[in-house]
Amino acid sequence: MIALGVLLLILGFLFHIGILWTVGIILLVIGAILWVLGSVGHAVGGRRHYW
Repeated sequence: MIALGVLLLILGFLFHIGILWTVGIILLVIGAILWVLGSVGHAVGGRRHYW
């Protein structure tokens, strides 16, 4: 999810498409939150690790 967020941020910046920029930021933030929760040992969505 983090990689997809970064990809959308880059595409939104290159093509000047605001919705891609916004969706990229949202996906990047959600991916970072899930990554942090998974790395500290909390079960995320029934899984111990979030890859």
